[in-house]
Amino acid sequence: MGHEMAKSTYVSGETGGRRGHRSDSLTSVPTPSPSALPIRRLTHRDLTACADLSEDRGWPREEHKWGLLLSAGKGYGIDDPDGGLVTACVITEYGPYGSPSLGAIGMVLVAERHSRQGIGRRLMRHVVAGMGTTPLTLHATPNGRPLYEELGFKATGRAEMVRGRFRPGNSPSTIATRAATAEDLTTILRLDEEVFGTDRTHVITRLPAFADQLRVAEDNGRIIGYAAAWPNMDTQVVGPLIARDTETAKALLASLAAHTDRPLRTDIDVRHEELLAWVKERGLESVAFNAVMTYGITELPGDWSRRFAPLTVAAG
Repeated sequence: MGHEMAKSTYVSGETGGRRGHRSDSLTSVPTPSPSALPIRRLTHRDLTACADLSEDRGWPREEHKWGLLLSAGKGYGIDDPDGGLVTACVITEYGPYGSPSLGAIGMVLVAERHSRQGIGRRLMRHVVAGMGTTPLTLHATPNGRPLYEELGFKATGRAEMVRGRFRPGNSPSTIATRAATAEDLTTILRLDEEVFGTDRTHVITRLPAFADQLRVAEDNGRIIGYAAAWPNMDTQVVGPLIARDTETAKALLASLAAHTDRPLRTDIDVRHEELLAWVKERGLESVAFNAVMTYGITELPGDWSRRFAPLTVAAG
């Protein structure tokens, strides 16, 4: 990024002083431009400021999701001298602690009043540089994609967001599903690492507290898939959705829908054409497409054929 010169805003000082005296001098108080303000780590204490930033850009506040990301990931941001945040993002690292094998970037936001000044680019450059040689991934909106391409990210896939009230079909699934128990967690973690391609224990172990539902699918007593549904504003977001095959993914999704009265929302890998057609037949509608982008790798690790939907597009 080219060098950005800091601009100073001058504020006139107040006249005043001791009684009987008058001062006509003006004091110049430089206010640093956002391009000169320091980037710092965010913590859970910044949750409200992050939610305010989401709201500022016309996004839902999503405090529940911000809470997970700030706990399981690393937040970065720039403080606004006038209060709140100028910009923020979160990166969630996966793999061995201290030596991650993948980083997922999400929630990249710049306050409306500071947009189009190169601040998001500066924050992203900082985060990418800080990850060194660790491969990175993110989901990009059409608006955000040009910036990420400029930084070296390549589009390697697409996800379709669908939303709506799920209508159950006439023929129930023959695949057994049930609520997950504490005893299932070890098996879920092993399956998740196999399918996702790297360890994300620190995120998956938070699912029982974060999600409203965590369910598994079984075949002869063996877990062949799992899925969670968690609250986000007026919807239940389905994710992660990991399953042996499409029929198992359908069974898990239907079982989650049966246990909530909220509309469902999820982001499905477009290569899963059969599942996308099925959810649309049952009431969900296409909302948007995001590009799945990577940096440092040509494709995501793991087995995409069993990875139907991410936990959240902000964390992979």
